[in-house]
Amino acid sequence: MCGRYAQTRADDALERDLRVDRILGEPRAPSWNVAPTQDVPVVLERREDDGIRRQLRSAHWGLVPSWARDISIGSRMINARSETLLEKPAFRKAAAQRRALVPMDGYYEWQPNERGPKTPFYLHADQPLAAAGLYELWRDHSKDADDPTRWLWSVTIITRPAADSLGHIHDRCPILLPADRWDDWLSPAITAPDEVGALIAHVPEPRLVPREVGRAVGNVANDGPELITPAG
Repeated sequence: MCGRYAQTRADDALERDLRVDRILGEPRAPSWNVAPTQDVPVVLERREDDGIRRQLRSAHWGLVPSWARDISIGSRMINARSETLLEKPAFRKAAAQRRALVPMDGYYEWQPNERGPKTPFYLHADQPLAAAGLYELWRDHSKDADDPTRWLWSVTIITRPAADSLGHIHDRCPILLPADRWDDWLSPAITAPDEVGALIAHVPEPRLVPREVGRAVGNVANDGPELITPAG
């Protein structure tokens, strides 16, 4: 799974790095300990009056399907398995029509130990990462039609079995998209299940560096660059 990550780039850096056309919402603060149910920056493409534009906006981490009674279901949908993405009712429509990028500097996984607590690792690369995600819009019917907060934007991160080089740390990992795959992944023109499945199936293995870090990252109240420094 992917249940914690770091994202410290400012909006203008995300705008430049991910070729964003529109920045929407309030400026997003950096975090070295992004956790489920928090609002996170996402990049997606939407049709606007002047055509399709790539947007940077915030979304609730934990996808809330449009048919959900309330948003609590999102806490169980922070990840979507690539193997069943196109079958599950909660994800299949979003996979066809609402795909996103989730920018991150790196992410955390916990390696099981035979004895004692799990060991946290920070996995990163030479450049920032962009995880494949899906987004959804949920209408809060308790709010007035003219209330700008009546729509909740939410997102999930897609995972797949970890490559052999990282499988000893955790058996699953987020799907990380190289820059040459972003346009197709975000394209509203690609909607057929077999085409979407091909986008996922052909993503190359990333070259990540695992770094053992301190156990402080396990507490969501902790934040700061010290969380990604080597343990010891």
